[in-house]
Amino acid sequence: MGERVEIKVRDNGSLRISGDFTIVDVEGNEIPHEGTETGLCRCGRSANKPFCDGSHKQGFESVVRAPQK
Repeated sequence: MGERVEIKVRDNGSLRISGDFTIVDVEGNEIPHEGTETGLCRCGRSANKPFCDGSHKQGFESVVRAPQK
């Protein structure tokens, strides 16, 4: 079994994904990426979707926390 994949929800920013992962489009085609870590756009403004290009810095706000047990 491969390395565990982690997706971290960053305050007011991207989803940071790390580990041994692939990203595929709706048709099942692999979207190439480099390395074992990348940021995925959450604000919808990136010119390089699905990847983050830092556009969220123009005013995107979202803070997500896991529910308390």
